[in-house]
Amino acid sequence: MTDSLAQPQTSSRNPTLRNVAVLAVCMALTISSLSLLMTVSAVVGYMLAADPKLATLPLALQFLAVLCSTVPASFFMQRFGRRAGFTVGAVCGVLGSLICAAAVWYGSFLLLCVGSAFLGVMAVHGGFYRFAAADTASPGFRPKAISLVMAGGTAAAILGPELAKHTRDLFEPLLFFGGFLAVAVLNLIVIALLRLVRIPTPVASADGRSGRSLLEIASQPTFIVAVLAAMVGYGAMNLIMVPTPLAMLGCDHPFEVAAFVIQLHVLGMYAPSFFTGHLIQKFGHLPILGLGVLLILVCVGVNLSGVEVTHFSVALVLLGLGWNFLYVGGTSLVTETYRPEEKAKVQALNDTLIWGTVAVTAFSSGALYNGLGWEAVNLAVVVPLLLVLAALTWLGSRRTLVA
Repeated sequence: MTDSLAQPQTSSRNPTLRNVAVLAVCMALTISSLSLLMTVSAVVGYMLAADPKLATLPLALQFLAVLCSTVPASFFMQRFGRRAGFTVGAVCGVLGSLICAAAVWYGSFLLLCVGSAFLGVMAVHGGFYRFAAADTASPGFRPKAISLVMAGGTAAAILGPELAKHTRDLFEPLLFFGGFLAVAVLNLIVIALLRLVRIPTPVASADGRSGRSLLEIASQPTFIVAVLAAMVGYGAMNLIMVPTPLAMLGCDHPFEVAAFVIQLHVLGMYAPSFFTGHLIQKFGHLPILGLGVLLILVCVGVNLSGVEVTHFSVALVLLGLGWNFLYVGGTSLVTETYRPEEKAKVQALNDTLIWGTVAVTAFSSGALYNGLGWEAVNLAVVVPLLLVLAALTWLGSRRTLVA
């Protein structure tokens, strides 16, 4: 179903606010699903895999599926509308979670990998909620619209890990079976809520042009820095976050405590979105992106200083804050680099690069943790973060010279 049945947008901000509100709730439910999966996937993988080094493979395949489906998802939405695309993503979320539940039932690591791939398709469609918020927003309101939709993920900080804890033993002895069923229910609710979204299907330009080439767009200094910041921010967050439950269990911390730390992490990821857009408007993109880099570097320092629950908790909150500034800031900045007719291909390129980085870090995190240890996982993100700082300085100096 396309969005062509939706009512035409007016210049009033009311339709924008309505879309932002609905998209924020859908974002909350989708991120709740993902935060639940972040909490349990590596543990379930460890339970079912023949080799402990493969524990994070299902999560890595989830991100690989995101990478492979990003471009098709973007162009599907360009052709059929945002609502249709988000519905496809939620349906894949239902199917993927049920397949993962079957994996637990049958003790099949292969089924877990297959289900995780479907959940990756869910994740990539959910990633476009932030761009959908910008579709009907004025340029001045765009950073806040993106930020407010991302703020919907704040609820996920509570809902996702809480569901993971309370459904862990619900169908004992089938540990975590109930968690995957919960993900299916959350996606069914998303499907129902999407009926309220009112974003018209994009209309092709009169002359049939698709705008500048991707090479020309991607050569812009602003595009390079925006995408680099989001890539490194998401990659660093993922590399550290994915093996955190395993590291905590390895330090004899209970699963419930590990779930609470992930809860704090997700809260750190999304709660700042209530004011990130305002900070960007007030101070500009580059200072906020730089602050995001510094926060993740401090996270690394905390993780290297000890393995008590306090260390994991403080570090994961800082990691979430740093990710938020880099991801929201990068998303907002990249919207300044393309014209309306270039939207689909640029957003597809942007998210392909980001999710490619996420897939690589997800594949490598388990092997890096099992092979070299927790310290190596944290040290691996330092050089890329310093590269982002250098890029921000470079772009800032270019803008100063132009001014």
